[in-house]
Formats: sequence, structure tokens, C-alpha cells
Amino acid sequence: MRLLAWIAGLCIIVEIFAIPVCHADASITLQVIGLDGIQHEFSADELAAMPHLSVKVADHSGGESLFDGIPAREMLRLAGAPLGKELAGKNLSLYVVAEAADGYAAVYALAEFDSAFTDSSILIADRRNGKALSADEGPLRVVVPWEKRQARWVRQLIALRLARAP
Repeated sequence: MRLLAWIAGLCIIVEIFAIPVCHADASITLQVIGLDGIQHEFSADELAAMPHLSVKVADHSGGESLFDGIPAREMLRLAGAPLGKELAGKNLSLYVVAEAADGYAAVYALAEFDSAFTDSSILIADRRNGKALSADEGPLRVVVPWEKRQARWVRQLIALRLARAP
């Protein structure tokens, strides 16, 4: 069973789409708060214009779903997150809190967003199986393709907050 789970993790399909998502919902916004406390707000049009990836993952029912979204690292980079060669030393104590509209939150090490540390991308998904996310799931959702449990796949995402551990 462990071997099958490992193989399934390796079989995640990731494709880069250069085409922005069509029919962006004007009410969608995402706040990204940098270490400096400056809040960066991304509108629906800005989110739609960013490069999108697609990942195929197992859903709660054991079936497969195809999520389309923006690599979260791109938004964190725009908010000044130290990624790449800058993610070393004291910067390894940085973390990201994903916040949902209902108050739910999940924590990730900043390194989980960096391609130098992981082979896959955490997505800010806006589509599932070619359709906009449902109201109870979206309009935005965190998708962490390598995780077996989806407890950190924050639904109804409204903010990403960068912070430093004490």
C-alpha cells in the first residue's frame, strides 16, 4: 500500500498553461501580507492574468480531480518573500498562514513553496475539472498535491500571511 501511495504521488501531472482563466469573477480577491506588513491585494483580473498550472490529485472520495491555479510562490514572491538563494539561514524560520473566509487557517513552512525544496507546486486553485470552484469550496482554494490528507487545503481562501517563527 505504501508503494502504491508513493507511486501515485509521483504520477501527479503538472502542465503549465500560458492561457489565463476565462470569465474571471470580479468579486474574487486575495490578500498577501508580506513580512513588512504591507498588504498586496490581487484582483480577479490580476489572478486570471497570472500563469496557471494544472495538477491531477486524488480527492476525498478517492477519485481524481484536476485543479487549475496559480503557483502560490509567484504571489509570495510579489509580496517580497525571500525565495531561491535567499531562502537560507534565518529565512528558513519563515512560514505562511493561509486564511479562509470562515476563520479556518493552516500553516506552511515557506520552504514548501520553493521549487528548490520541493518538486511540486502549492497552488491557489480557481478551477476544478474545468469549472470554477463551487461556492463552498472557492472561489479560491489552496491545493497541496503531495499531501495525503487535505486538512491544509484551505477552502474559501482570502489571505496568505508571511511571518517569522520566534
